[in-house]
Amino acid sequence: MVLTGGSGLLALNWACAMRDRWDVVLGTHLHNVDLKGVSSRRIDLGDPQCLESQLGQLSPDLVVHTAGLTDVDRCENAPELATLVNAKLAQNVAQVAARTGLGLIHISTDHLFAGNRGPYGECDVPCPLNEYGRSKLKGEELVQEACPQALVVRTNFFGWGHAGRQSFSDWIIRSLRAGNAISLFDDVYFTPVLADVLAMAAHELAAAGSSGTFNLVGDDRVSKYEFGLRLAERFALPVELIRRDQLVHANLRAQRPRDMSLSNAKARSRLGRGLGSLDDYFEALRTQERQGRGLELLHAVSG
Repeated sequence: MVLTGGSGLLALNWACAMRDRWDVVLGTHLHNVDLKGVSSRRIDLGDPQCLESQLGQLSPDLVVHTAGLTDVDRCENAPELATLVNAKLAQNVAQVAARTGLGLIHISTDHLFAGNRGPYGECDVPCPLNEYGRSKLKGEELVQEACPQALVVRTNFFGWGHAGRQSFSDWIIRSLRAGNAISLFDDVYFTPVLADVLAMAAHELAAAGSSGTFNLVGDDRVSKYEFGLRLAERFALPVELIRRDQLVHANLRAQRPRDMSLSNAKARSRLGRGLGSLDDYFEALRTQERQGRGLELLHAVSG
Protein backbone atom coordinates (compact mmCIF):
# COMPACT_ATOMS: atom_id res chain seq x y z
CA MET A 1 0.00 0.00 0.00
CA VAL A 2 1.20 3.50 -0.86
CA LEU A 3 -0.05 6.49 1.11
CA THR A 4 0.44 9.83 -0.65
CA GLY A 5 0.92 12.85 1.57
CA GLY A 6 3.12 10.58 3.63
CA SER A 7 4.33 13.23 6.08
CA GLY A 8 0.79 14.36 6.87
CA LEU A 9 -1.20 13.64 9.99
CA LEU A 10 -3.65 11.24 8.36
CA ALA A 11 -1.06 9.22 6.47
CA LEU A 12 1.10 8.79 9.59
CA ASN A 13 -1.79 7.53 11.70
CA TRP A 14 -3.08 5.39 8.83
CA ALA A 15 0.36 3.81 8.54
CA CYS A 16 0.44 3.09 12.28
CA ALA A 17 -3.01 1.51 12.12
CA MET A 18 -2.10 -0.74 9.19
CA ARG A 19 1.62 -1.49 9.48
CA ASP A 20 1.03 -4.86 11.14
CA ARG A 21 -1.30 -5.93 8.31
CA TRP A 22 0.14 -4.30 5.19
CA ASP A 23 3.50 -3.41 3.71
CA VAL A 24 3.18 0.37 3.94
CA VAL A 25 5.07 2.93 1.86
CA LEU A 26 4.67 6.60 2.72
CA GLY A 27 4.92 8.68 -0.43
CA THR A 28 6.51 12.02 0.47
CA HIS A 29 7.31 15.25 -1.34
CA LEU A 30 9.47 17.55 0.78
CA HIS A 31 9.88 15.89 4.17
CA ASN A 32 11.66 12.83 5.51
CA VAL A 33 9.72 10.32 7.59
CA ASP A 34 11.17 7.84 10.06
CA LEU A 35 8.46 5.49 11.32
CA LYS A 36 8.98 1.97 12.66
CA GLY A 37 7.71 -0.78 10.38
CA VAL A 38 7.07 1.61 7.50
CA SER A 39 9.17 2.68 4.52
CA SER A 40 9.08 6.01 2.71
CA ARG A 41 9.75 7.08 -0.85
CA ARG A 42 9.81 10.42 -2.62
CA ILE A 43 6.95 10.40 -5.15
CA ASP A 44 6.23 12.97 -7.86
CA LEU A 45 2.46 13.46 -7.99
CA GLY A 46 2.80 16.29 -10.48
CA ASP A 47 4.22 14.14 -13.30
CA PRO A 48 1.83 11.31 -14.26
CA GLN A 49 4.46 9.39 -16.25
CA CYS A 50 6.97 9.58 -13.43
CA LEU A 51 4.28 8.65 -10.91
CA GLU A 52 3.26 5.61 -12.95
CA SER A 53 6.88 4.50 -13.16
CA GLN A 54 7.44 4.97 -9.44
CA LEU A 55 4.27 3.09 -8.51
CA GLY A 56 5.23 0.38 -10.97
CA GLN A 57 8.50 -0.12 -9.11
CA LEU A 58 6.70 -0.30 -5.76
CA SER A 59 3.92 -2.62 -7.08
CA PRO A 60 1.29 -1.74 -4.45
CA ASP A 61 -2.17 -3.28 -4.40
CA LEU A 62 -3.70 -0.04 -3.16
CA VAL A 63 -3.06 3.70 -3.20
CA VAL A 64 -4.58 5.90 -0.51
CA HIS A 65 -4.48 9.52 -1.66
CA THR A 66 -4.28 11.67 1.48
CA ALA A 67 -2.11 14.46 0.03
CA GLY A 68 -3.76 17.86 -0.03
CA LEU A 69 -3.64 21.52 0.89
CA THR A 70 -5.84 21.72 3.98
CA ASP A 71 -5.09 25.24 5.23
CA VAL A 72 -8.47 26.84 4.52
CA ASP A 73 -7.26 30.44 4.60
CA ARG A 74 -4.20 29.69 2.47
CA CYS A 75 -6.49 28.09 -0.11
CA GLU A 76 -8.60 31.24 -0.09
CA ASN A 77 -5.53 33.38 -0.74
CA ALA A 78 -4.12 31.04 -3.40
CA PRO A 79 -7.01 29.41 -5.28
CA GLU A 80 -4.81 28.28 -8.18
CA LEU A 81 -2.51 26.45 -5.77
CA ALA A 82 -5.52 24.92 -4.03
CA THR A 83 -6.88 23.64 -7.34
CA LEU A 84 -3.49 22.25 -8.34
CA VAL A 85 -2.89 20.39 -5.09
CA ASN A 86 -6.44 19.31 -4.21
CA ALA A 87 -7.78 18.62 -7.70
CA LYS A 88 -5.10 18.24 -10.38
CA LEU A 89 -2.76 16.04 -8.33
CA ALA A 90 -5.72 13.90 -7.31
CA GLN A 91 -6.63 13.52 -10.98
CA ASN A 92 -3.07 12.41 -11.77
CA VAL A 93 -3.23 9.71 -9.11
CA ALA A 94 -6.64 8.55 -10.32
CA GLN A 95 -5.54 8.36 -13.93
CA VAL A 96 -2.53 6.24 -13.02
CA ALA A 97 -4.67 3.99 -10.80
CA ALA A 98 -7.16 3.48 -13.63
CA ARG A 99 -4.47 2.71 -16.23
CA THR A 100 -2.64 0.24 -14.01
CA GLY A 101 -5.60 -1.37 -12.24
CA LEU A 102 -4.62 -0.18 -8.76
CA GLY A 103 -7.19 0.14 -6.01
CA LEU A 104 -7.69 3.77 -5.00
CA ILE A 105 -9.04 5.39 -1.85
CA HIS A 106 -9.33 9.17 -2.26
CA ILE A 107 -9.67 11.30 0.86
CA SER A 108 -12.02 14.26 0.58
CA THR A 109 -13.53 16.56 3.19
CA ASP A 110 -16.67 17.63 5.05
CA HIS A 111 -16.19 21.25 3.89
CA LEU A 112 -18.45 20.78 0.86
CA PHE A 113 -21.76 22.25 2.02
CA ALA A 114 -23.27 25.61 2.96
CA GLY A 115 -23.62 24.56 6.59
CA ASN A 116 -27.19 25.74 7.16
CA ARG A 117 -28.34 22.27 8.19
CA GLY A 118 -26.96 18.85 8.88
CA PRO A 119 -26.04 16.10 8.91
CA TYR A 120 -25.45 15.90 5.16
CA GLY A 121 -25.71 12.65 3.22
CA GLU A 122 -23.85 11.51 0.14
CA CYS A 123 -26.76 12.44 -2.12
CA ASP A 124 -27.04 16.04 -0.90
CA VAL A 125 -25.89 18.60 -3.47
CA PRO A 126 -22.59 20.25 -2.46
CA CYS A 127 -22.42 24.02 -2.10
CA PRO A 128 -18.92 24.87 -0.78
CA LEU A 129 -18.41 28.28 0.78
CA ASN A 130 -14.66 28.62 0.28
CA GLU A 131 -11.84 27.80 -2.11
CA TYR A 132 -10.74 24.84 -0.04
CA GLY A 133 -14.16 23.23 -0.39
CA ARG A 134 -14.39 24.10 -4.07
CA SER A 135 -10.97 22.63 -4.82
CA LYS A 136 -11.75 19.44 -2.90
CA LEU A 137 -15.09 19.08 -4.70
CA LYS A 138 -13.31 19.50 -8.03
CA GLY A 139 -10.88 16.82 -6.91
CA GLU A 140 -13.75 14.43 -6.20
CA GLU A 141 -15.21 15.05 -9.64
CA LEU A 142 -11.91 14.53 -11.44
CA VAL A 143 -11.13 11.36 -9.49
CA GLN A 144 -14.51 9.79 -10.20
CA GLU A 145 -14.29 10.72 -13.87
CA ALA A 146 -10.81 9.26 -14.26
CA CYS A 147 -11.27 6.22 -12.00
CA PRO A 148 -14.92 5.21 -11.49
CA GLN A 149 -13.92 2.28 -9.28
CA ALA A 150 -12.28 4.63 -6.72
CA LEU A 151 -13.60 4.88 -3.18
CA VAL A 152 -14.09 8.58 -2.34
CA VAL A 153 -14.16 9.25 1.40
CA ARG A 154 -15.62 12.39 2.95
CA THR A 155 -14.46 12.81 6.52
CA ASN A 156 -13.16 14.94 9.38
CA PHE A 157 -10.51 13.12 11.42
CA PHE A 158 -8.24 13.63 14.40
CA GLY A 159 -5.27 11.75 15.85
CA TRP A 160 -1.68 12.30 16.94
CA GLY A 161 0.35 14.72 14.84
CA HIS A 162 4.02 15.60 14.45
CA ALA A 163 6.00 18.63 15.56
CA GLY A 164 5.15 20.58 12.41
CA ARG A 165 1.50 19.59 12.11
CA GLN A 166 -0.86 19.34 15.07
CA SER A 167 -4.35 17.93 14.90
CA PHE A 168 -7.31 19.60 16.59
CA SER A 169 -7.06 17.15 19.50
CA ASP A 170 -3.27 17.69 19.79
CA TRP A 171 -3.76 21.42 20.08
CA ILE A 172 -6.39 21.09 22.80
CA ILE A 173 -4.42 18.56 24.85
CA ARG A 174 -1.10 20.40 24.62
CA SER A 175 -2.63 23.80 25.29
CA LEU A 176 -4.47 22.63 28.40
CA ARG A 177 -1.47 20.68 29.69
CA ALA A 178 0.57 23.86 29.37
CA GLY A 179 -2.06 25.78 31.35
CA ASN A 180 -3.11 27.90 28.39
CA ALA A 181 -6.71 29.02 27.97
CA ILE A 182 -8.32 28.24 24.63
CA SER A 183 -11.50 29.35 22.87
CA LEU A 184 -13.70 26.93 20.95
CA PHE A 185 -16.77 27.59 18.80
CA ASP A 186 -20.06 26.44 20.30
CA ASP A 187 -21.90 27.15 17.02
CA VAL A 188 -19.80 25.03 14.63
CA TYR A 189 -20.81 21.37 14.37
CA PHE A 190 -18.99 18.37 12.95
CA THR A 191 -18.84 14.57 13.15
CA PRO A 192 -15.18 13.78 13.91
CA VAL A 193 -13.67 10.31 13.62
CA LEU A 194 -10.43 8.91 14.99
CA ALA A 195 -7.93 8.43 12.14
CA ASP A 196 -7.43 4.73 12.92
CA VAL A 197 -11.17 4.07 12.78
CA LEU A 198 -11.36 5.92 9.47
CA ALA A 199 -8.53 3.78 8.06
CA MET A 200 -10.07 0.51 9.21
CA ALA A 201 -13.49 1.37 7.81
CA ALA A 202 -12.06 2.53 4.48
CA HIS A 203 -10.09 -0.70 4.07
CA GLU A 204 -13.14 -2.74 4.96
CA LEU A 205 -15.23 -0.96 2.33
CA ALA A 206 -12.48 -1.27 -0.28
CA ALA A 207 -12.06 -4.98 0.43
CA ALA A 208 -15.81 -5.43 -0.13
CA GLY A 209 -15.49 -3.81 -3.56
CA SER A 210 -17.23 -0.57 -2.61
CA SER A 211 -16.78 2.42 -4.88
CA GLY A 212 -18.23 5.91 -5.11
CA THR A 213 -18.71 8.36 -2.26
CA PHE A 214 -18.96 7.38 1.40
CA ASN A 215 -19.10 9.55 4.51
CA LEU A 216 -16.72 7.97 7.02
CA VAL A 217 -17.31 9.98 10.16
CA GLY A 218 -18.14 9.33 13.79
CA ASP A 219 -21.57 8.54 15.15
CA ASP A 220 -21.64 11.71 17.32
CA ARG A 221 -22.48 15.19 16.03
CA VAL A 222 -20.92 17.77 18.35
CA SER A 223 -19.84 21.38 18.46
CA LYS A 224 -16.14 22.20 18.60
CA TYR A 225 -16.73 23.40 22.16
CA GLU A 226 -18.37 20.14 23.23
CA PHE A 227 -15.56 18.17 21.58
CA GLY A 228 -13.01 20.08 23.63
CA LEU A 229 -14.89 19.65 26.90
CA ARG A 230 -15.33 15.90 26.45
CA LEU A 231 -11.70 15.45 25.39
CA ALA A 232 -10.48 17.44 28.41
CA GLU A 233 -12.64 15.43 30.77
CA ARG A 234 -11.39 12.10 29.40
CA PHE A 235 -7.75 13.23 29.66
CA ALA A 236 -8.30 14.77 33.13
CA LEU A 237 -7.40 18.25 31.88
CA PRO A 238 -8.70 21.59 33.28
CA VAL A 239 -12.02 22.21 31.51
CA GLU A 240 -12.19 25.68 33.10
CA LEU A 241 -9.51 26.80 30.63
CA ILE A 242 -11.91 26.20 27.72
CA ARG A 243 -13.90 29.28 26.79
CA ARG A 244 -16.95 29.52 24.57
CA ASP A 245 -16.60 31.41 21.32
CA GLN A 246 -18.66 31.77 18.16
CA LEU A 247 -17.77 31.71 14.49
CA VAL A 248 -19.51 35.04 13.88
CA HIS A 249 -16.93 36.74 16.12
CA ALA A 250 -13.91 35.19 14.42
CA ASN A 251 -11.82 37.25 12.03
CA LEU A 252 -11.11 34.54 9.47
CA ARG A 253 -10.06 35.09 5.86
CA ALA A 254 -12.26 32.35 4.38
CA GLN A 255 -15.92 31.78 5.10
CA ARG A 256 -16.61 28.57 7.03
CA PRO A 257 -19.75 26.42 7.20
CA ARG A 258 -21.36 26.40 10.63
CA ASP A 259 -22.54 22.81 10.25
CA MET A 260 -20.10 20.38 8.65
CA SER A 261 -21.71 17.27 10.11
CA LEU A 262 -22.12 14.29 7.80
CA SER A 263 -24.44 11.30 8.04
CA ASN A 264 -22.66 7.94 8.11
CA ALA A 265 -25.89 5.96 7.54
CA LYS A 266 -24.69 4.64 4.17
CA ALA A 267 -21.40 3.42 5.64
CA ARG A 268 -23.15 1.89 8.68
CA SER A 269 -25.49 0.03 6.37
CA ARG A 270 -22.65 -1.28 4.20
CA LEU A 271 -20.43 -2.19 7.16
CA GLY A 272 -23.23 -3.58 9.29
CA ARG A 273 -22.15 -1.54 12.32
CA GLY A 274 -21.62 1.95 13.64
CA LEU A 275 -18.31 3.74 13.45
CA GLY A 276 -18.07 4.57 17.14
CA SER A 277 -18.65 7.36 19.61
CA LEU A 278 -16.41 10.17 20.79
CA ASP A 279 -15.97 8.41 24.12
CA ASP A 280 -14.70 5.33 22.27
CA TYR A 281 -12.26 7.47 20.28
CA PHE A 282 -10.94 9.39 23.27
CA GLU A 283 -10.31 6.17 25.18
CA ALA A 284 -8.45 4.80 22.15
CA LEU A 285 -6.47 8.05 21.92
CA ARG A 286 -5.44 7.66 25.56
CA THR A 287 -4.38 4.08 24.91
CA GLN A 288 -2.34 5.18 21.89
CA GLU A 289 -0.56 7.76 24.02
CA ARG A 290 0.24 5.21 26.71
CA GLN A 291 1.63 2.91 24.02
CA GLY A 292 3.87 5.69 22.69
CA ARG A 293 2.03 6.72 19.50
CA GLY A 294 2.00 10.42 20.37
CA LEU A 295 5.72 10.58 21.09
CA GLU A 296 6.59 8.40 18.11
CA LEU A 297 4.74 10.61 15.64
CA LEU A 298 5.91 13.84 17.28
CA HIS A 299 9.45 13.14 16.06
CA ALA A 300 8.65 11.12 12.92
CA VAL A 301 8.95 13.93 10.37
CA SER A 302 12.01 16.02 9.53
CA GLY A 303 13.36 18.16 6.72
